[in-house]
Amino acid sequence: MGPIEMHEVQAALDRFANQELYLHLETTAGAYAAHRNEKALQVGAYIRNGRIRYERGVITGGGPYRIGLKIELGWVYAEGLTDWEIDAQGRILLAGHDQDGRLAVALELSPNPFAI
Repeated sequence: MGPIEMHEVQAALDRFANQELYLHLETTAGAYAAHRNEKALQVGAYIRNGRIRYERGVITGGGPYRIGLKIELGWVYAEGLTDWEIDAQGRILLAGHDQDGRLAVALELSPNPFAI
């Protein structure tokens, strides 16, 4: 993975628009926050192989970035994204890492299901 280049990510999102895709979206602040402050609220969200079709994908921000995917009845979005790549399987993989390099958010799109 390398740093997000907005125009490259936007082009990749445009190529995936209006296709049946599989979504992996996860956030975490719990495990990392608990190590520093045991009273910290532990939060997280996770979905893997959710089927999605978006009509428009948009990247915004100045780093970290936010990506919104406009679906039929609303939006799916992730913010805090810092890094990305298109892997050998043609999947868009985006991640947000904190100042210590730990994963805080992941947004991945694939034409094929992700391994379970």
